[in-house]
Amino acid sequence: MEPQVAELKQKIEDTLCPFGFEVYPFQVAWYNAVLPSAFHLPLPGPTLAFLVLSTPAMFDQALKPFLQSGHLQPLTDPVDQCVAYHLGRVRKSLPELQIEVIADYEVHPNRRPKILAQTAAHVAGAAYYYQRQDVEADPWGTQRIAGVCIHPRFGGWFAIRGVLLLPGIQVPDLPRTKPLDCVPTRTERIALLESFNFHWRDWTYRDVVTPQERYSEEQKAYFSTPPAQRLALLGLAQPSREPSSASPELLFTTLIPKSQNLSRARGWLSPRVSPPASPGP
Repeated sequence: MEPQVAELKQKIEDTLCPFGFEVYPFQVAWYNAVLPSAFHLPLPGPTLAFLVLSTPAMFDQALKPFLQSGHLQPLTDPVDQCVAYHLGRVRKSLPELQIEVIADYEVHPNRRPKILAQTAAHVAGAAYYYQRQDVEADPWGTQRIAGVCIHPRFGGWFAIRGVLLLPGIQVPDLPRTKPLDCVPTRTERIALLESFNFHWRDWTYRDVVTPQERYSEEQKAYFSTPPAQRLALLGLAQPSREPSSASPELLFTTLIPKSQNLSRARGWLSPRVSPPASPGP
């Protein structure tokens, strides 16, 4: 890794890792190369970016302290607020740099996602994005099958939180790290995608590899609880105004290109980790 990238990565990790996050550098060109132009990041290809994901430890190390800190505002998902707070700390820790933060749930006015999180995780080498196109002679016919990222150490027990873009820094020689293919066989991939698409409520797809750590029962209960009841579950008072029932934590959008010219990129157009109406990250 280039010394400049290694130094920046270390500084960002010093800010985020104690709170249950991981950081992975990548080039904008790697992301843009697998997507149609409508989804490109409008920056030169060698521009440096960092993918940020949360591990199971984030719940205790970041979210619960944040909920107790007095920073929580009504009408916005608590997890999204917590993540935004910590990504903002990165910007404050590096005031000499121009840093653009894109959260995984952000969209343009036309509702197109600003970042396709699973694609970014794959090209950054953070987690392998398993898609229908990865299954030879798949058995699903005309069924719609969403893809899912699997982390080599946490399986499905993690969430992609956003991307940090550094427009002023270009790293044309940054070596690329491929994501670890930890679900290598056709049979395993079919089982994973079917579990994710058809049985996500039982959480079992997340155990497709033996995870180093899982969500705690408290954490699972939190993300399975309707948003308006989540703070009470943790023994905390609700904000003075009722939070939105349409939490971004529960949203999932899979975009399917209408043009046949975009068919090669079809599988990369799934921005979230969780399937429709999934209980949590």
